[in-house]
Amino acid sequence: MKRNLISLDNLSRNAIVDFLDLAAQFEVMPASKKEKLLSGKILGVLFFEASTRTRLSFESTMLRLGGQVIGFSEAINTSVVKGESLQDTIRTVENYCDVIVIRHPREGAARLAAEISHIPIINAGDGSNQHPTQTLLDLFTMQKLYGQIDKLKIAMVGDLKYSRTVHSLVHALVKFKDVEFLLVSPDSLRLPEYVTSALETGSFHARETTDLREAVDSCDVIYMTRIQRERFPDPLEYEKVKDSYRLDAALLKNAPPRLKILHPLPRINEISVDVDSTPHAAYFQQVACGLIMRQGILYSILGGKL
Repeated sequence: MKRNLISLDNLSRNAIVDFLDLAAQFEVMPASKKEKLLSGKILGVLFFEASTRTRLSFESTMLRLGGQVIGFSEAINTSVVKGESLQDTIRTVENYCDVIVIRHPREGAARLAAEISHIPIINAGDGSNQHPTQTLLDLFTMQKLYGQIDKLKIAMVGDLKYSRTVHSLVHALVKFKDVEFLLVSPDSLRLPEYVTSALETGSFHARETTDLREAVDSCDVIYMTRIQRERFPDPLEYEKVKDSYRLDAALLKNAPPRLKILHPLPRINEISVDVDSTPHAAYFQQVACGLIMRQGILYSILGGKL
C-alpha cells in the first residue's frame, strides 16, 4: 500500500516521533552509507508555486541518497498553460517516477493528487492549508535545540490566518504534552477557526495577544512568519498590516538566553539581519535540519527501513 504525506492531522504523536527518530539516524549516518539508499528511484518535483528551500532540499535529498530528479519549478513551462488539468498532470507524471512532491496554490490540491495517483504523494504546501514536511523539520529543530518538545512555550507571530506552516505546526504540537501557545498577530490575521478547533483537545494552554515584546520576554521559541502579500484578496488590507512586527537585535537585547528564533523563510523585513549574529537566531540551523528530515521522509515514504 502506498504511503502519502498530505497532512499531519491524522498522524499520532508516536508516528511523528518515528519521523523525528529517523531524521536523527540520518543526521549521524556517513554520506558513503546514504549515497545508494535510493539508487534507481526517481523523484518527480511538481511546483506550481514558487519555492527555494523546499524544492531544492528535496532535490538535494534525492541526489544525496543516490536517486534522480525530474520535474518543474514553474507551471508556465508545462502543458498546464495549455489547459491541462491537475488530474491529467498527475496521471502522466506518475508513469515517470516513484514518488511525487507537489506544491500548489490551491488548498486541497495535494489530497486530490493522492486520490488519483498510484505512487506516493508528498504535500510541499497547498495554498494556506498545510505544509507537513516543514512542520516535521520545525519539530526536529526544536528537539535538537531543547532536547524535547513537551512543555515548550512557543509564540507564533505574524500571519496566523494564511500561514500554512503555522496551521500544520499547531496541529502537530497539540499532540505533545503541556505545550503553551502565545498567538501574536494583528486582529485581521488571527488564527482561523478551523485551526483553533485543534486547540480544543490536548494538554496545553493558548492565548492571543498583539504584543511581540511579551513573546520575547516569556517564550522558549518565537516562530516568526512573513505577512504574505500573495494570500491577500485585497491589496489594501495587505498594506495595513505588512509591517506589523519587526524583530531586531535591540528588541532581543535583554531576552532570556534560552530564547530561539525560528522562521520558515523567506523573510522580508520581519527579522532584521542584525538578529543573524545573535545567539537567538536558529532559522538557518532550521534550514539545515530540513535537508536531514527530508532524507528521512523520502526514505520512509519509499519503503526504506533502517
